[in-house]
Amino acid sequence: MKEAGTFDYQGYVIVKNLFSQFDIEKLAAIVDRIYGQWLNENHADFIEHKLVNMHSLTSPRYFEGHEAERLLFFQTIASNRLTQLLDSMFGDGLYFHNTQLFFNPFENKRLPYWHRDMQYSPIDDSILKDEQKNMVTLHVRIPLVHEKGVELIPGTHKRWDTDLEKNVRLELNGHKNSEDLPGAVLIELAPGDVLIFSAQMIHRGNYRLNKPRKALDLCLGKHHAFTSKYIDESTLPNIGELDQIVNNQWYKVAREIAANT
Repeated sequence: MKEAGTFDYQGYVIVKNLFSQFDIEKLAAIVDRIYGQWLNENHADFIEHKLVNMHSLTSPRYFEGHEAERLLFFQTIASNRLTQLLDSMFGDGLYFHNTQLFFNPFENKRLPYWHRDMQYSPIDDSILKDEQKNMVTLHVRIPLVHEKGVELIPGTHKRWDTDLEKNVRLELNGHKNSEDLPGAVLIELAPGDVLIFSAQMIHRGNYRLNKPRKALDLCLGKHHAFTSKYIDESTLPNIGELDQIVNNQWYKVAREIAANT
């Protein structure tokens, strides 16, 4: 399949018009309500720390009094077209890890920063380098408004940093993680499009080209000791919800991993 080959070569693939306008409108309505609640609860931190994302949008606390919306959310993000596509690309064993919402920082007063997701774990960078080939960690970006919102360094899902990339990413030897890097690709997406990319490739957000920015990311992966221990069972469908979700394999695998981790 061409998407699998493209991903293997460059670490990301764009699929146009995978979600219908109706599905995007459903997701946007739910996300807007959740983001409004989160912003109300975290407004001071949003301003002071110039936050650019939130996580765990499927947490039950965002659905008190809106229980039916939680089931609808789980069903919509695990659409037949998306689950079939990812199964064809990565085979069996994918699990749902979490969700994130990316937005612009307060007054856009924050510079974008290059990173690999797992660098924020306590695991040493040299160990992550050695284990990279054994990890499948994915972001599935579903933009809810038009965006030029993420930059990627193609190929860095299969290789580790050059000296310059390491110095910039980890802010060594006088470098800053906001510096431009050679070979970067700025991704443009419309609502309905999906970007699938490796969370372990070098990437960064882009804030200043987007007014507003509202990008929903599904975090998926395959079982690995470095990542599976971070599964939050509360963000997964409960047994009653699971039985009502047609394409529930991601969630079933996640529950099984969580139960045995």
